[in-house]
Amino acid sequence: MNKSMFLIKGNICSDRVRLGRALHKPPLTQDDLARKMQLMGMDITPLIISRIEKNQRHVCDAELRMLSKALGVTMDWLCGDENDIEL
Repeated sequence: MNKSMFLIKGNICSDRVRLGRALHKPPLTQDDLARKMQLMGMDITPLIISRIEKNQRHVCDAELRMLSKALGVTMDWLCGDENDIEL
């Protein structure tokens, strides 16, 4: 079996994090999202959000959960498994 078949570069939620921020009324900035997540207890910065959105940083499961809560979406939606969104 080809070992590289299991390697994923970056993350699968980068586009959805950016889209989730844009769909808010008014849209959330990276600073806004980082601040929301910090208030929820996650040690994250706008630079980390930027790197996630640019697919330059992996997202761990705890971060995925906090991102979904802060954006008001499901983890399935962030991973691209759902198409419907209600903000």
